[in-house]
Amino acid sequence: MGNTWITRAETSADIPAIRDITLAAFPTALEADLVDALRADPTAWIEGLSLVAADEVGCPVGYALLTRCHIDTTPALCLAPCAVHPERQRTGAGTAAVRAALAAARSLGEHHVVVLGHPSYYPRFGFSRASDHGIGVTIDVPDDALMALSLDAGHPLPSGTVHYAAAFGI
Repeated sequence: MGNTWITRAETSADIPAIRDITLAAFPTALEADLVDALRADPTAWIEGLSLVAADEVGCPVGYALLTRCHIDTTPALCLAPCAVHPERQRTGAGTAAVRAALAAARSLGEHHVVVLGHPSYYPRFGFSRASDHGIGVTIDVPDDALMALSLDAGHPLPSGTVHYAAAFGI
């Protein structure tokens, strides 16, 4: 079990493996079903922003997805879900997938990313508390769990309310 990850955009052949990863990583099928619903939503899905971290033989073990959201009317990306197969967690596969997803977003000219997640995990990628930038959501979440990131200094984070793709149900 090496720790050198091959990161790449998903291919159609990866879809079953991505579903297996998310089913294994989370206690219910909600996240796996969310990925399928987002993939089917042309207003949310952006080709090239569904990334896998594959092992030395090319088998996906980690996953990170960026889809379209808005901060008020400003286009942004939502990082969710991120998952690693439980047998490969804490090996760097998740970090590799998230870094690859953020790099792909930069290369596509995207400017802002939000994530609702573990406040001890996402700051390593440059995320900071969204409320410090005047960014909020319409549901009740811990203040330190909603984070935001500007992908380039020329486009500071806007303030406003995050509006997620319909599949999120919020």
